[in-house]
Amino acid sequence: MDPIQHPPNPPIPIQEDRIWIDGCFDFAHHGHAGAILQAKQLGKYLVVGVHSDEDIFENKGPTVMTLKERIAAVQACKWTNLPVPNAPYVTEPEWLDLYGCKYVVHGDDITTDSSGEDCYRLVKSQGRFKIVARTPGISTTDLVGRMLLCTKQHHMQPFALQTNLLSALPSYNRPTPTSEAEYQLDRIRAYASDEFGSPGKGSTVFSYDPNFGGNPVGTCLKIVDGQMPHLGQRVVYVDGGFDLFSSGHIEFLKLVVRTETNKAADRGEYQVDGDPSSGGRKPYVVAGVHDDKTINKFKGLNYPIMNLFERALCVLQCRFVSSVILSSPFVPTLSFLATLPTGGIPHTVYHGPTKFMASEADPYAELKKVQNAFGEPLFREIPEHEWSGVNAGEIVGRIVRQRALYEERQRRKEGKAEKEGNMTT
Repeated sequence: MDPIQHPPNPPIPIQEDRIWIDGCFDFAHHGHAGAILQAKQLGKYLVVGVHSDEDIFENKGPTVMTLKERIAAVQACKWTNLPVPNAPYVTEPEWLDLYGCKYVVHGDDITTDSSGEDCYRLVKSQGRFKIVARTPGISTTDLVGRMLLCTKQHHMQPFALQTNLLSALPSYNRPTPTSEAEYQLDRIRAYASDEFGSPGKGSTVFSYDPNFGGNPVGTCLKIVDGQMPHLGQRVVYVDGGFDLFSSGHIEFLKLVVRTETNKAADRGEYQVDGDPSSGGRKPYVVAGVHDDKTINKFKGLNYPIMNLFERALCVLQCRFVSSVILSSPFVPTLSFLATLPTGGIPHTVYHGPTKFMASEADPYAELKKVQNAFGEPLFREIPEHEWSGVNAGEIVGRIVRQRALYEERQRRKEGKAEKEGNMTT
């Protein structure tokens, strides 16, 4: 991520392939990531403006995540080149000029400010506005509604996503896929793309099936091709629900990569062989994502707030993740880890400082007793950090504590949506 002062001085020369996109980016949901991906595909360098808490409150209502948390989420998206804090709510051509961006990108919906005017009216008047498709069925407002109403209709049955994805893959000779299955596979492939938005060159995606083919330890079925670990690259495994993919998850994944990169440098393993200035060799991070039933069993209520498909997309867009295992088991046994297509049992398994109830069995108990192929502990824990306590429960708590404000936000959003629907892009 490029270090830069805000605003840049002197201004960056305007280039056709430098693109600007802006927004609130409250929650790191896959609708935001989809817009960022499409914007990146329209150019080569993407600048992402993030509005201040104060501007959002005035024009839309209270944010759930702070500006610092929202910047962290945008920064973690692999298609972002430069996040810009405190971008104006009404997009100003002067800001595009400062950051060298010819065009601004937004979805095919109208966004209005507190006075009811189009937030992009100024850049539209200069012909510097490009439209991309808005991701249907997901928004911050939708997610807040799920939390306030405690709905569970969004949950997916075990293996429902796997069944859909396999049906859309000719190699598995399944029945004709539904339009939903084709859409899900298309989205998974898109979000598995590399940092330039090129499909097939980014993350690998597998789905774990404990019963496939009669294998007693299960099988990881390939869903999307991508980059496999390079020779000599260490593989690490992490897992979780990753619900409401938040600053807590992002910081954990970032620290996993930083820890392994520093350890590699200490061993003399560099990103470019023989060049210490290139930094330590980065790890290949495999992220297991639990299914909805597993999470609901342990957390109850209407958790997860995002279903498996939505959470998988959030994890895939993260620059700190190399591969995703859908429907990973809650207890990652050595037998399961041996089935990983990324080389079997990884070099290290990481988890955060989770405190289990006295009545709960530690899912990592087996792993804590063994060493890896290098005689090092297989299991390692990332210590407490700034956002250790930020998870789905904390986010729901923030909303419940200010329920009246968020309910008013929902009403304002519905009122604005009716007016915006009558406006043209």
